Amino acid sequence: MPRYLRFVLAVSLLATPLVTRVAAGQEGPIVLRATTVLDGKGHVLRNTVIVVEGGKIARVGGAPPAGAITYDLADLTVVPGWIDTHAHIVWHFDNGRLAGKDEPPVRAMLHAADNAILTLNAGFTTIQSPGSPEDRDLRDAIARGIIPGPRMLTSLEPLDEKSGPPEKLRELVRERKQQGADFIKLFASKSIREGGTQTMTDEQLTAACGEAKSLGLRTIVHAHSAESAKAATLAGCTAIEHGAYVTDDVFALMAQHGTYYDPNIGLVLQNYLQNKEKFLGIGNYNEQGFAFMEKGIAIVLDTFKKALKHKDLKIVYGTDAVAGAHGRNYEEFIVRVRDGGQDPMAAIMSATSISAESLGLQDRVGAIARGMDADIIAMGGDPLLDPTAARRVVFVMKAGKVYENLAPGAKRQESH
Repeated sequence: MPRYLRFVLAVSLLATPLVTRVAAGQEGPIVLRATTVLDGKGHVLRNTVIVVEGGKIARVGGAPPAGAITYDLADLTVVPGWIDTHAHIVWHFDNGRLAGKDEPPVRAMLHAADNAILTLNAGFTTIQSPGSPEDRDLRDAIARGIIPGPRMLTSLEPLDEKSGPPEKLRELVRERKQQGADFIKLFASKSIREGGTQTMTDEQLTAACGEAKSLGLRTIVHAHSAESAKAATLAGCTAIEHGAYVTDDVFALMAQHGTYYDPNIGLVLQNYLQNKEKFLGIGNYNEQGFAFMEKGIAIVLDTFKKALKHKDLKIVYGTDAVAGAHGRNYEEFIVRVRDGGQDPMAAIMSATSISAESLGLQDRVGAIARGMDADIIAMGGDPLLDPTAARRVVFVMKAGKVYENLAPGAKRQESH
């Protein structure tokens, strides 16, 4: 048996009892009683019920059906399950250091399963993970229900300027699709600390993004400089990641083309600095790099404030979560609202319906409405008034199954 199948089997055997407990007793209709609902589309609903049947939202409002299991979510704020469009779910620490390729595969996948559970319990029911071939096995195990975790999309391994000329890039895009990739990840620029200069040529970007589009795949592009973001936008790529040095004229161009922007300002750099000793000395994690990360926090915050002035720009919610950040994906929301000045409702829409649209999942997730998958979370406090409420998610439902129910008032009741 191949090694990757052995470690997926090991995780499956360990995780199956938990999933069985989670799913038990949820065959019939479920009712969520809510005082405050933020529907993900910018509306606030008061004193209503959400009826869930077959993993979908059957309706919002009306009388609860007879015999339903009821969860009372009064005094909580109910929102759609949040979406992280950029999370490296398999990155983790092992024995206090960033894990490397020499780690036993079984242990590596168990750590990844831990990250998936932490992320789901934090209220993130869908994530997009760019750049790890191991993602596919984790994604598929979660989809089969043998491991608790968020719904996953993955690019598998990314492509960059060294991947080959345009025709080779087209071939590799086709290969990724055959391998099971949900989208294509491209590195079009250097890192933020290297100035983010463009690395992929315009022709390479046009080839990769054009081929992906012809196959029904989206493309997300690591692009820090204005030049690289502009080139990716003109090439028809789907989303720009990071964009630390993007200028007003390029933001305007992105808005005109409907290109999504994923700024990553509230978690990734902060997490690196908080866990410096666990990264330092591995690969290119050196003192110079960490010194620049400290400066980078202000750089990306200023760029985010600039982006907010472009009202038609579609800003999605991605964290670039790496080892140490999983389960704290909500910190991005707090920084965007508290420090970046983003309107709280706009930030919630970014984390729900706008991100869902960017993933092509707008008909399934990102909103509380009839016919949508029942991805629903509840938090203590009102995130419109206090962004730190995002840290207090106490109820998590994904596709109609309750995975977390910690609120004292959210008692499960049998309706008659």
